Amino acid sequence: MNDPVLVINCGSSSIKYALVPASPGEPRLSGLAERLGSEDARLKGVDSEGRAFSRPLHGAGHAEAMAAILEGLEGQHPVAVGHRVVHGGERFTRAARLDAAVKRAIEATVAMAPLHNPANLEGLKATQALFPDLPQVAVFDTAFHQTLPPRAYRYALPDTLYRRHGIRRYGFHGSSHAYVSARVAALSERRHGGWLIAHLGNGCSTCAVWQGASVDTSMGLTPLEGMVMGTRSGDVDPGLHTHLAHQLGWSLERIDTLLNKESGLLGLSGLSNDMRRLHQAAAEHHAGAELAIEVFCYRLAKSLAGLTCALPRLDGIVFTGGIGENDSEVRARVVEQLRHFGLRLDAVANADTLGGREGRIDLAEDDRTPQLWVIPTDEEGRIAEETRQLLQEESTLHDTN
Repeated sequence: MNDPVLVINCGSSSIKYALVPASPGEPRLSGLAERLGSEDARLKGVDSEGRAFSRPLHGAGHAEAMAAILEGLEGQHPVAVGHRVVHGGERFTRAARLDAAVKRAIEATVAMAPLHNPANLEGLKATQALFPDLPQVAVFDTAFHQTLPPRAYRYALPDTLYRRHGIRRYGFHGSSHAYVSARVAALSERRHGGWLIAHLGNGCSTCAVWQGASVDTSMGLTPLEGMVMGTRSGDVDPGLHTHLAHQLGWSLERIDTLLNKESGLLGLSGLSNDMRRLHQAAAEHHAGAELAIEVFCYRLAKSLAGLTCALPRLDGIVFTGGIGENDSEVRARVVEQLRHFGLRLDAVANADTLGGREGRIDLAEDDRTPQLWVIPTDEEGRIAEETRQLLQEESTLHDTN
C-alpha cells in the first residue's frame, strides 16, 4: 500500500488536511481551509515542492472547500481517507471503517463534544460525497485512552450516570499522545517505561503512559477538564455554575461560553490566548500576562506531578505541541517546579531545541534520573498510520477467507 493517505481534520469553520505518503521522509501536501461560511474563507498551505500558496474561497462551506482541496492535490490519488474524530465514547478502542453504524455512533456522542463532533461529521459527509469509492476511516481522539483503569476514568457520581449515560472521563489528544509516546520509546534506551506527555497548544492535556498504554490523562468527559488552555479554563469548582447562575443570572449557555471561549490564558491576561504575545507583554511588565504565564506553568507542573501516581516509575517527561515544542521558558519554569523528582534541565539544550527539532534537554547521568525530551507531534502521520493498519488488517482477513 504505497499510495498516500489523505488525512482530514474538520472543525466548525475550518478543514485541516494533509496528504501523507507511505514513506515518512517524503514531502507532504498540506493546508488549511479557514473561515468557512464567510466571505473571508481562504485555502492556504504548502505544495509538494514546499511552496506556500493561498487563495480565496469566498463564501465556501465544507463541501466547496473539500472540492477545492481535491483540486489542489495535483493529480495525487490517495488510497484512503483518514478522519480525525474527537469523541468516540466507549465504543471505539481503535480506528473504524466508516459505515452507517459508525456514523450513528459518532452522532450519539455529539452531546459530549458539541464543539467538535458535529464539525467532524460535516467533514465525513463532504469527503464521502467527493470520494465515494475510497475507504473512509475514523480515528478517534478518545481511543488511545480506552486503556484507562476505572480508578482513573470514573467520576465520584452515582453509578447510574455512568451505566446509563456514559458519564466518565474519556481523555483527548489521543493521536498526539500515541505518536509521541511511541516516538520516545523508539528514541530512548528506556523504551516503553513510564512517561509523562505534555501536549501544549491552544488546547492542552497531559497523559501518563506505561508500557505504551495510556493509564491516566488530564482531560475528562469533554476537552474542557484539566489544565489552563488558550481560551479554556480547565478545572474549576463545579459549584461555579450554580454561583454564576444565582449571583449573576447567567444561563448554562453563557457559562459554557465563558469556560470554553473567554477563559484560560485569554481570561487571565485580559490580552491574548497566544503564549508568544503574552511573553512579549510580560517582558514589558504587563501584570495580566505575567499572571497568565505563572498560572499556566504552575497548573501544568501540578498536573504532571499528580499523574506520577499512575506510573510504577517515572522514566521521563516529553513536551510536544506548539507551546511544548517551541517555548523554552515554559519548559524551564515547569521543570523547576518539579525539581523534587530529580529532574535536571540542560539549559543550553533547552534553548536550542526549538522549531520542530526533537531531542533531550536533560542532564540525567544514571537510570534513576528521569529524562526530559522535546518531540514534535505528528497527529496527521499517526492518523494515516492507523488508517493504513486497519486497511491492511482487512485485506489480510479477506485473503485468509
